[in-house]
Amino acid sequence: MKIISILSTFLFLFSSVVGAEPETVRVPVKKVLEGVEKAKPIMILPVPDQSGRSLLVLQGGKILLLSKSLKPSTFLDMTGEKMIDNSFEEGLLGLVFHPKYPQDKRFFLYHTLQNPKRSVLVERRIDDPGKLTVDASHGRVLLEIGQPYWNHNSGIPVFGPDGFLYLSTGDGGKANDPHDFGQNTFSLLGKILRIDVNSKDGDLKYGIPEGNPFVDKPGFRPEIWALGLRNPWMLHWDLSTSTLYCADVGQHQKEEVNLIQKGGNYGWSFREGTQDFDLKKRSSPEGVEFIDPVFEYDHTQGTSISGGSIYRGKSNPKLRDHYVFGDWGTGKCWAIRVSNGKVVGEKNIVFTENKEGLNMGFKMVKGKPKSSFKPVNFCQLPSGRMMILDWSGQVYSSY
Repeated sequence: MKIISILSTFLFLFSSVVGAEPETVRVPVKKVLEGVEKAKPIMILPVPDQSGRSLLVLQGGKILLLSKSLKPSTFLDMTGEKMIDNSFEEGLLGLVFHPKYPQDKRFFLYHTLQNPKRSVLVERRIDDPGKLTVDASHGRVLLEIGQPYWNHNSGIPVFGPDGFLYLSTGDGGKANDPHDFGQNTFSLLGKILRIDVNSKDGDLKYGIPEGNPFVDKPGFRPEIWALGLRNPWMLHWDLSTSTLYCADVGQHQKEEVNLIQKGGNYGWSFREGTQDFDLKKRSSPEGVEFIDPVFEYDHTQGTSISGGSIYRGKSNPKLRDHYVFGDWGTGKCWAIRVSNGKVVGEKNIVFTENKEGLNMGFKMVKGKPKSSFKPVNFCQLPSGRMMILDWSGQVYSSY
């Protein structure tokens, strides 16, 4: 047995040295919700009431209620609101229920608005938890952030194990972080924010948690939990390990997965991933330490990371306890297992429909990768099934 153990250790170390390709896991999936209009799906969120129901959020402004058998009906239709000028990144980008739902019937929406361009965090309320109908008389804007451009609006708000709401914001858009919002501590752009939706501070419509790292620090907005982000596309709390994952979309060098720490600075736009941002050649500010991503890949593998979630289902045991994510540009998908702040396991994922790979290749068009499979989010139903959302208008379910 000792010889086998020593040999296994040697083979693992040898494969690490020579850079062996990670194991590929094939995950059979099937299309669901066929015949249902579902353009640009953004997320599927289980309703936290033990009913087995879920909400499917569409970027255009509609939210569908899915029964346990995935039969759809309309939960909320916001398509009449002036959310979108450029449909590529603007629109309805996230939804989360209050952590004490259904005792507290509130839920929170994050979306863009026009004239002027801005992102808003809006509080709404359920009036009948059984039928899951929305109280049309209740709507309150908690937070409003001006947006200078149409892109880098970021996405889904999440509640942490502390009961506070965490919200990721992009750097304002365009390219090269032209206003240096990523490092500007007077701005809420390019940050992870942490607020208390159960209280109010001064003129704010929300409270500032006492544990926020920059409370009472001159020159800093007290809502800031972390900074130095470009376009963080999906936050995910792994509540079992109290780890906050953030997938941050790069510009033209690196895509990255970050583990968000209190007061952490992730480098943009001094850095992109672990390397200096080559279009802004400048020295890092003295005394500032940047936190490296836990995982990164360059643009030979993808061009726009789509964050996901920790897989805890049973049908794909090789992926259990792994963070599953993919790339919108190439369709390539990964799973990484993190322990003590480091990646201890990495796998490639091929999703198959009728034994045919969905994400096994892409074409280069005018120097950019084009894939028919565009993963935008990886969600789980209460049953443990993995749901893969394809921005092209498809939703896939694992078995």
